[in-house]
Amino acid sequence: MTDTEVIELPGVTEETWHEAAEERGWGDGLPTVPPTPARVAAALAALEGIDLDLGPVPPSGLVPTRESFAANAVMAGCRPADLPVVLAAVRAILAPEYNLHGVLATTHPCAPLVVVGGPVRTVVGLNSGGNCFGQGTRANAVIGRAVQLITTHIGGARPGSMDRSTQGTPAKYSWCFAENEEESPFEPFSVRRGFAPGESMVTVAACEGPHNINDHGSTTGLGLLMTIAGTMTDAGSNNVYVKGPHFLVLGPEHAATLHRDGWTVDAIRDWLWERARIPVSQFSEENRRQFEDWGVEPDGDMYPVSTGPEMLHVLVAGGAGKHSAWIPSFGATAAVSRAVPVAR
Repeated sequence: MTDTEVIELPGVTEETWHEAAEERGWGDGLPTVPPTPARVAAALAALEGIDLDLGPVPPSGLVPTRESFAANAVMAGCRPADLPVVLAAVRAILAPEYNLHGVLATTHPCAPLVVVGGPVRTVVGLNSGGNCFGQGTRANAVIGRAVQLITTHIGGARPGSMDRSTQGTPAKYSWCFAENEEESPFEPFSVRRGFAPGESMVTVAACEGPHNINDHGSTTGLGLLMTIAGTMTDAGSNNVYVKGPHFLVLGPEHAATLHRDGWTVDAIRDWLWERARIPVSQFSEENRRQFEDWGVEPDGDMYPVSTGPEMLHVLVAGGAGKHSAWIPSFGATAAVSRAVPVAR
């Protein structure tokens, strides 16, 4: 894709589109939807009255036109109603603190994690319940995929050239889910991020895939937190030495147990900050010297995860079952939130 308004492909039909797109380096390996003028026009109708308001996309520096933005969303399989959510997510990844250029060039297996909150979750049919990280829901799949295609086609972050991830992650296809506000005993994540009740928003950070937290045995909040802390003490995580944000996504059953025992979000974060620490003895001498060269010092004989409790973002998602997830990040990124725009 380029910054040209319309690209003509003489002789290409619906049946031959996928092969023609592959030949040009378009797509993510999976079949895409042909972005015909009619489909792009229908998608753009959802942005009527909304400023695109996007700057250059690294590393190419191209500024998306309305047509190129909509074409990528169409290719991902988005419906018109999905486009405002995609726009909010792209606005978030273009914030300087997200560090899009670094995120796209790193060897780390990170992808833009898109967390959606507010009424738009139900408007577009996002899954916040069972298997919300997985397959089976169109909105989750296509919104996350559209963000990836925009960074690939407009930003130029193709695997093997700008995208230098050593092994990658399935999350690079799509990494989007909604907060389960209905089953959360805590204040909505969007409100804790500074948005008004009833306002729709997305929060994006460059993250790994989820690390499962399995605890079927603990019957107290404290017992659950001990298991969670053990999962977070991952010596191979960037959050140990690059620091940055990370996420704790509680399943509803774990969240209910914690809330029953009086644990607030702030108390959860504070407890885990103090106890989710890795003994210095678990790191090689070479790694400890590298940490020191980078200005990372242990706290006594322990390395903490990230720089403080405020870097851990806690929310509820998922369905039945005694599982939660810890999601570490690239480290050199930020959790950036943006409102989902509404046509004026």
